[in-house]
Amino acid sequence: MNRLLHIDSSARPGRAGEHPHGSHSRRLSHAFVTRWLQAHPGDAVVYRDLAATPPTPVRHEWIPAAFTPAAHRSPAQQAALAESDTLVRELQDADLLVIGMPMYNFGMPSTLKAWVDGIVRIALTFDVDPARPDPYIGLLADRPRRAVILTARGAHGFDAGGNQAAMNHADTALRDVLGFIGITDVHLVAIEHEEEGGEALAQSTAQALRRIDALVDANCETA
Repeated sequence: MNRLLHIDSSARPGRAGEHPHGSHSRRLSHAFVTRWLQAHPGDAVVYRDLAATPPTPVRHEWIPAAFTPAAHRSPAQQAALAESDTLVRELQDADLLVIGMPMYNFGMPSTLKAWVDGIVRIALTFDVDPARPDPYIGLLADRPRRAVILTARGAHGFDAGGNQAAMNHADTALRDVLGFIGITDVHLVAIEHEEEGGEALAQSTAQALRRIDALVDANCETA
């Protein structure tokens, strides 16, 4: 049995195609999880809506608490890390991470960045060994984990090789963070042309949904 962690981060509460002004990234993440469960009906899903329940941004008291060994943390430090501990446990337990991520101003939504800041934790999701040429160790490489990023962009040309690729700081940042903590098997599906709409958006959406079907059929084993 696989355990899925399904995360949505769009500020729009509904899904495109079902709700007025609905989210395209929510549509994709929902489509992926639905198709996955049809193919793997015994799998379990934990769902986290970062827009409905935004993670707390890192605060001053969080930082010394995170760098204090767990056995030496005060009750106040434990409380400061309680939400982050929950986010980390959800991620550690997951075999497949499914993230719906719209591009906002060339980057990820602030709620998703707050989630990232909460799960990048020394001794939990990464560690440091100064004796190594590359001192950073991704602790979530301890067993196979995969991630699917399902994103939506207002304009187009943000894929690798596109004329706006250099401005895409959303996909690259999230991929880099996942790789840093040890999740390197990452697949990306994108919808573009949201601002343009019309046939360009329809074709991009159809292509993304076909890509989801192919990923599920291949069990996410091919990029």
